[in-house]
Amino acid sequence: MAGWNLEPAYRALAHDFGSLDAVFALQGEHLTRDPLSQVIRVERDGVNYYVKRYTGAGKGLRRYLGRPRVKSEWQNLKRFAKWGIPTAEVVAWGLERKGFAFARGAMITRELPNTRDLSDLADNNDPLLKDRAWVDGVSRQLARYTKTMHDHRFTHNDLKWRNLLIDDQAHLYLIDCPNGDFWRGFWLKYRITKDLACLDKVAKYHLSATQRLRFYFQYTGRTTLNAADKERVRHIVRFFEGRE
Repeated sequence: MAGWNLEPAYRALAHDFGSLDAVFALQGEHLTRDPLSQVIRVERDGVNYYVKRYTGAGKGLRRYLGRPRVKSEWQNLKRFAKWGIPTAEVVAWGLERKGFAFARGAMITRELPNTRDLSDLADNNDPLLKDRAWVDGVSRQLARYTKTMHDHRFTHNDLKWRNLLIDDQAHLYLIDCPNGDFWRGFWLKYRITKDLACLDKVAKYHLSATQRLRFYFQYTGRTTLNAADKERVRHIVRFFEGRE
């Protein structure tokens, strides 16, 4: 049993994007590959599209139970768009099962033009990271989008700089969120701290302590640290100790 969806605005691309069979037959530039999936880039009418194709849902019972990873990916990107968090547009999506087992699935997103991920800027010591006004503008966007997620009791669970895209107008986008999910209670608190720690893991090498603290204030909407904030900040900076 297969289910496939193509956004109405892209019906002109139905020959290539209109079915799982067509999507798995696509040829393009190979970008990444792992045991479960591969990503290729294809160009149509001057626009680049990223095609992520899954041939596995995971090991053992994951083939039968829970959401397949590809389904989590498209659902979470659509949640971001619904919540007003800029992200890649999902053009087409779907999966196929054989009996109760996951067989294959795919998701196609439209390219965000003129973007780089923040990890690339960090790796190359880009001068933009020394521009206080630029950093402040990006920090405010990131704080707002992260807080929006967390206010919905949702955490990204892989909120690394490589999953943050910035364009040439300094507009920020959140991408690649297959592990994002909803939480409550202790686990929500823990996962929120993990999201913030993932961001700080790179920030501590490229931003000042003042800039990092300012991001936390932008995130909380406060101007001073209360007792709970101080405890969380200590947890954030120590979260990956011994694991780097």
